[in-house]
Amino acid sequence: MNLMWTLAINATLSSVLVTIAFWLPQMNTYAEKSSPYECGFDPMGSARLPFSMKFFLVAITFLLFDLEIALLLPLPWASQTNKLMTMLLTSLFLISLLIISLTYEWTQKGLEWSE
Repeated sequence: MNLMWTLAINATLSSVLVTIAFWLPQMNTYAEKSSPYECGFDPMGSARLPFSMKFFLVAITFLLFDLEIALLLPLPWASQTNKLMTMLLTSLFLISLLIISLTYEWTQKGLEWSE
């Protein structure tokens, strides 16, 4: 019985959403709206234009720190393992690596946008 209710609700919601999408007014698509935004660069133009090396370095730094944060995300679930000491050492290593990386970027003036 619950399966029937679930299927009926899902079918009803999908039908309502399709009907609403069909009756909504169509949006005008301009060239600016349909082209991707590539950080201020024209994606349809020449690929040989110079770009800001500072922007590239900040983007790479963001990706590295984002990866390190992603490695820290499963730590609350890892604390439920039997090897608590290994988990604590691993988390301490990751956090210290993050702190060392941040201080290195800070001392090398890699986080400052203006020169």
